[in-house]
Amino acid sequence: MRFVRFDETNLGLLTDDGVINLTSRLGIESHDPLQTYIRGDYDASEYIDDEPDFDRSEVQLQSPIRRPGKVIAAPLNYENHIEEAIADKDITTDEWFSIEDKGYFLKAPSSVVGPDHGIELPFRDRRVDHEIELAFVMADDVKDIDASNAWDHIFGYTILLDISVRGDQDRSNRKSYDTFTVIGPAVVTPDEISDPQDLQMELQLNGEVRQDENTGDMVYSCADIVQYASIGATIEAGDVITTGTPEGVSQLHDGDTVDAQIEDVGRMLVDVTERDTKFSDVNVQKGG
Repeated sequence: MRFVRFDETNLGLLTDDGVINLTSRLGIESHDPLQTYIRGDYDASEYIDDEPDFDRSEVQLQSPIRRPGKVIAAPLNYENHIEEAIADKDITTDEWFSIEDKGYFLKAPSSVVGPDHGIELPFRDRRVDHEIELAFVMADDVKDIDASNAWDHIFGYTILLDISVRGDQDRSNRKSYDTFTVIGPAVVTPDEISDPQDLQMELQLNGEVRQDENTGDMVYSCADIVQYASIGATIEAGDVITTGTPEGVSQLHDGDTVDAQIEDVGRMLVDVTERDTKFSDVNVQKGG
C-alpha cells in the first residue's frame, strides 16, 4: 500500500489511477491522519482495489507524516559522498565521523513539507544543496533494539530530500530551515519493497542527472541506523529516519525543478523558489 496525505487532513492510498480517500472509509479525523492510522486499530487493505475518488492532479500532496516527533538522520552514509564532502572542504578528513562513532543528528519537524509545497531558499548569497535519501517511518516505539529485529518495526519507506545550507554551523541548524525536509510522495509498506538495501535512486536537477546510486552502497543499513539511534533515544511510532545521500550533491537556485526517484518507492517533482528574508548572510553567520 502507498499512503499519502492530501488536501491537509485527508489520508489516502495512491494508485496508478489516482487517490482512494481513506478518511471517509476509516472515519479518521486528525490533523496528522497517518500518525493516527499507525497508532490506531485500522486496516486499509480492504480498500486497495476500490475505484479512486480523485485523480492525482485534483489533490495536493503534503508530507505523508505531517509532524513527526523526530526526524533522525544518518551523516555521510555513502563512501563516495564522504570523498565528495572532503573534496568540497565541507569537512576535513579529521572531522569525518560515522553514525557508530558520533551518532545521528536531528532535523526540526517544522522543516517537513510535501512535494507539492516545494523548497524555499532563505538566502541569495549562501550555497544550498539537494540530497536525495531513502527514508522510512517507524511503526512502533522501540528502545535498545538489535538491528536484526529492527526490520519488523518499520511501517514503510519514502523519499526524503535533505536540503542543506553549506557552512560552519551545526548540521541540525543548517538542515532545519522551513521546507528543508521534503517527504513524499507516499509511504510505501514493506510488502511493496523487494529489498530496501537494493533500490536504485536518482535525482535530476532541471533534467540533468546529478545523483544516481543504489541503496546497497550504504555504509550502515536502515536497520543499523535504527539500532544506533535507539541506544540514545526511544524511537517512537511515526518518527522518520533518513539514511544519508550519495555523491552528486549540487547547488539549488530559484526556478529549479528537482526530480527525485527511488525504485519501488516512487517519484516526486519539487519546485525551488527564493524566499526574501530581512536578515543578511552576515547577520546570520555572525549573530549580528
